[in-house]
Amino acid sequence: MKALLINCTLKRAPKFSNTEALAKKAAEQFQEKGIETEMIRLNAYNVLPGNSSDEGEGDEWPQILEKIKACHIFIIATPIWMGHLASTAQKVIERLDAIFRDEELMDEKTGQFMPYNKVAGCLVTGNEDGAHSCAAQVLWSLQEVGFTIPPNVNAYWVGMAGGEKDYVEAGGERYLYTNKSLRYMTENLAWFAQLLQNHPIGTNLLEAEAKAKAESDEE
Repeated sequence: MKALLINCTLKRAPKFSNTEALAKKAAEQFQEKGIETEMIRLNAYNVLPGNSSDEGEGDEWPQILEKIKACHIFIIATPIWMGHLASTAQKVIERLDAIFRDEELMDEKTGQFMPYNKVAGCLVTGNEDGAHSCAAQVLWSLQEVGFTIPPNVNAYWVGMAGGEKDYVEAGGERYLYTNKSLRYMTENLAWFAQLLQNHPIGTNLLEAEAKAKAESDEE
């Protein structure tokens, strides 16, 4: 089993990232279960804007896409900026949109998208509110492209309104609600990932589409 965590911090390495600190706790919990984990910073790669699998010369998204193909558990970790998920997280979502058009990311026999039989979750950090909105955007987008979203697979920490202290500085690593949510997330992701490996989703999207066309007037 493999877990891939994408840290969508706006900070470039080696600058400290609170989002990475929370993601590392998730990675450690997966490792406790014998799950191989990898965490990358999105902005360590030259990911071009777009919604295809490869935007051409200089685009390093294909490298990340190969990592997503190989994982069983996928997590987007994003900070909150101006009440919204980071632009880097939105970029990941936009690039995954290629799944709907790229035949290489679909199963020939069933039409299932590449993320079928993979599970996904999200982590959010910030020093004010907005975590619920960010989690809603990320998790909805991931299920739309085919990831399975188990129950309770988001964890977050936000500080006081107007505060300057972030996750680590404010002691968020010892905050019960965040730690409880994180444990729920890693337990459920690991359990459902194993379930899908043993019992893959059998839905044939090509057959479902053919039936839909037969009962519809419009293309």
